[in-house]
Amino acid sequence: MSHLLEYTRKGIYCPQADIYIDPSRRVENAIITHAHGDHARPGSKHYLAHKHSEPVLRMRLGEQISLRTVEYGESFTINGVRFSLHPAGHIIGSAQIRVEYKGEVWVVSGDYKLQNDNFCAPFEPVKCHVFITETTFGLSKFKWQPQQTVIDEITNWTIKNHSEGKTSVLMGYALGKMQRLLVNLPKFDFPVYAHSSIVKLHDRLCEAGLQLPDVIPLKQTHTANSLKGCLVLSQPSAADNLWLRKLTDYSVGFCSGWVGAFEKKKHTSYHQGFVLSDHSDWDELNTAVKETGAQCIYTTHGYTSEFSKWLRVCGLQSKELENMNNTSEQMVMSLPELNND
Repeated sequence: MSHLLEYTRKGIYCPQADIYIDPSRRVENAIITHAHGDHARPGSKHYLAHKHSEPVLRMRLGEQISLRTVEYGESFTINGVRFSLHPAGHIIGSAQIRVEYKGEVWVVSGDYKLQNDNFCAPFEPVKCHVFITETTFGLSKFKWQPQQTVIDEITNWTIKNHSEGKTSVLMGYALGKMQRLLVNLPKFDFPVYAHSSIVKLHDRLCEAGLQLPDVIPLKQTHTANSLKGCLVLSQPSAADNLWLRKLTDYSVGFCSGWVGAFEKKKHTSYHQGFVLSDHSDWDELNTAVKETGAQCIYTTHGYTSEFSKWLRVCGLQSKELENMNNTSEQMVMSLPELNND
């Protein structure tokens, strides 16, 4: 029995096709699941990704990178191995990678969420024999509220601050979280500003033909009085910038799945937390695994051992990648008898 993928020091590798998925080091050929920096790294010779990842990949990895893009569901073959990318629902352009060879099908999930965020293509379950799943929130205590419930909380908080003359500073990841917020928040009757890091991504995505609401670029020349009662979108790393220090009456909101998971005293940089994650919660992880039909599961990123143990309790074969010592050890679990169905 051949094994399609190996876990190596450079990442997940398909030796038959000589290509890596989200490599951690420079390689000849790389398939990228999405444009976040922990999955898309510079220096590789050739890249392949979904077409909606292109504007951000070129902005972050270099305009002149060798990049081939494909549509969701578009298949391509490398040395007899058939690949296709399928929606992961994580951020714009995020994809699961389906790998098929001689009737054996593996799927590398990348990062994913099952909630439809109304911007990126919704998660699509892909049938396979082996599923490599992220487990960022792979504990039963992580349970998300419906997206609209959280959006309503953010909306009410913003409107209340406006009525009190406070500046609402809403923080979250520049890529993914901010586009999700812009698309789903209502159109306020007061200005919405955005930090330059968000504006750069916003403009690049709009130039690529994606539809996003307008924002006003935040500038150092903006005074505390001009931002009074307004909404300002920022990423957490910008929290100590001069523009924030000049504000006199403001409230900082933070959007993350980690909000509420730890004691508030450990997070003193924000006033209001909103549990909004671009990753799957416990129930969604279990649903995704079930819908693949896979009997062999590898876990990566997050609570790998805990979720893998749970899957074994459920009668599935499961192992965490991080316990494979980052060597060229193959991922080898006995697979069920395969056919071409």
